[in-house]
Amino acid sequence: MSTPKITIIFYSTYGTNHAIALEAQKAAEAAGAEVRLRRFAETAPKEVVQGQGAWVAQLEKMKDIPEVSHDDMEWADGYFISAPTRYGNMPSQVRAFIDTLGGLWQQGKLANKTITATTSAQTLHGGHETTLWTLYVTAMHWGCIIVPPGYADPIKFEEDGNPYGFSKVSGEFTDAGKKSVAYQARRLVEFTGKLVG
Repeated sequence: MSTPKITIIFYSTYGTNHAIALEAQKAAEAAGAEVRLRRFAETAPKEVVQGQGAWVAQLEKMKDIPEVSHDDMEWADGYFISAPTRYGNMPSQVRAFIDTLGGLWQQGKLANKTITATTSAQTLHGGHETTLWTLYVTAMHWGCIIVPPGYADPIKFEEDGNPYGFSKVSGEFTDAGKKSVAYQARRLVEFTGKLVG
């Protein structure tokens, strides 16, 4: 049986989605996947980033994590994406990378892979669901197989209650949240394994 290959990609300004990605990595590896942890490149103007100490500090924490590449997308059997909301949509940093993938998409090299996603926002109703939907709509264009957490595990009723993917207010990544992310990562590995097995 083949080992599922999962690329975990995240964008994080202040640390929440970085923490989610690390939890997903731990769970996916424990579930038997080969994992690449990657981050979306920072594309915000340097003067904007430098004007916020917390943003600068977070970039320093992530400096040893490679930026996602086309090779990481082609290599993977499945994707776990974690990104905050921006006006109810994915951040421009995520979209900027996605917009470079036309060549791989046209060659069918993004098709038939699994995908799941998580998000965070500054408020409870800051676009959690629409951010996940827009990520999944993009994945549908690629021909991916969406693996949402649904309500297939009791942790979804204990924690965030979002069937599309874990979501929470930024900075509120509790032990229950970690369990919810771990469940979502394990579910992705399980279904990816069935496809590649």
